[in-house]
Amino acid sequence: MSKIKLSDHFTAGRLFRFVLPSVAMMVFISIYGVVDGFFVSNFAGKTSFASINLIMPFVMILGGVGFMVGTGGTALVSQKLGAVLTTFGLIFTEKVAVFFGATPEMLGDCVLYGRIVISFTTAFMLQNVFQSFFIAAEKPKLGLISTIMAGCTNIILDAVFVGLMDFGVAGAAFATGISEC
Repeated sequence: MSKIKLSDHFTAGRLFRFVLPSVAMMVFISIYGVVDGFFVSNFAGKTSFASINLIMPFVMILGGVGFMVGTGGTALVSQKLGAVLTTFGLIFTEKVAVFFGATPEMLGDCVLYGRIVISFTTAFMLQNVFQSFFIAAEKPKLGLISTIMAGCTNIILDAVFVGLMDFGVAGAAFATGISEC
């Protein structure tokens, strides 16, 4: 198959071939939460699992800003905005968890997981920005490969931190953050 360029005329088939790696990247990125949930639910317990699920929308809203910036922004803007959103997220994690309905049993794990993952917001945003740059540089497969590598890193680190070392939600959060880096 010939290389697809943005300047090419796109048929439905060529468009599908061009966007398929980007769609696969989004699916693989969404697996972070699933993998964390799998390991935490099996090794740290149901309250810890519920805590991750409760705080995850807040984490994803902050990361979603990175997707928005990545679509039309630059790495510099994402880096600066990531620092601002990280600060905002760290300050408001507990309030958001309570607003989302965290029970007293869940609140500690929500705040712990949320604050650790939010500490990596800049890396998550830059990861999203560079995915967009790969697409614009007509290298969507490179973006997919780097996303798959990050996802596999998350799976391995979850198995080690949560499954083997019994670090619970903190281990899952650090696995996610490290994999985003």
